[in-house]
Amino acid sequence: MRVATFNVNSIRSRVDIVTDWLRRHQPDVLALQETKVEDSLFPVEPFESAGYHVTHRGEKAYNGVAFLTRSKPDFVSAGFDDAEHSEATRLLRIEIAGVHFINTYIPQGRDLEHPYFAYKLDWYERLRQWFARQYQPSQPVVWLGDLNVARLPIDVFNPQDRAQHVCYHESVRQALARCCDWGFTDTFRLHCPDAGQYTFFSYRRTGNFEANKGWRLDYIMATESLARICTRSTIDLKPRRHPRPSDHAVMVSEFDL
Repeated sequence: MRVATFNVNSIRSRVDIVTDWLRRHQPDVLALQETKVEDSLFPVEPFESAGYHVTHRGEKAYNGVAFLTRSKPDFVSAGFDDAEHSEATRLLRIEIAGVHFINTYIPQGRDLEHPYFAYKLDWYERLRQWFARQYQPSQPVVWLGDLNVARLPIDVFNPQDRAQHVCYHESVRQALARCCDWGFTDTFRLHCPDAGQYTFFSYRRTGNFEANKGWRLDYIMATESLARICTRSTIDLKPRRHPRPSDHAVMVSEFDL
């Protein structure tokens, strides 16, 4: 089973990049974030023509999550299970052949003093509680997406300068750790222990990508039954080299089911 995640930063701007990647790699599941399009305008046809089922929840200009899957999902649910502030365009889950997939686009946080950072920390706590309500660690669960946190010092360029950044501050790293402690393993670090391997390169400074000054903000987490059969995990930088790229690369993990 080949599983991938990609923050596309506008699906309508990256249709060609995504369809080309599907053709070359043939994943079973591809999770997308920041699709930035309301559901009625999602470009379903190119992906269905490529042989994929499309499951999506979005809104105009912001957020948005989607799954492209070779098999039609047996179950679909969007958002947390409370009616108010359900976050349906940031959390999408499906089930295929008994495997549960959870796609999240977690808030960035803006600034440590901004209300959005408190919102980010609260989001992680809600997610941790939601995992405990919905699943057991013994189940086959994959949690993937743009988590907007560099989990370890090796997951960011110049970590000594990032202590006050909303994607590396100790409090948000602890929030991610609490979610992982529920029962998730970072599949990339099972196979790739070295520093300097990133999935996000900001547009804001010219040359960041070429100089490999990035962050690893994208993850494929798995519960123990899947982590132990994860045979490979990589970052594909080719989509980031496209003339009109997303600011993210693609993360891929393979499981010997």
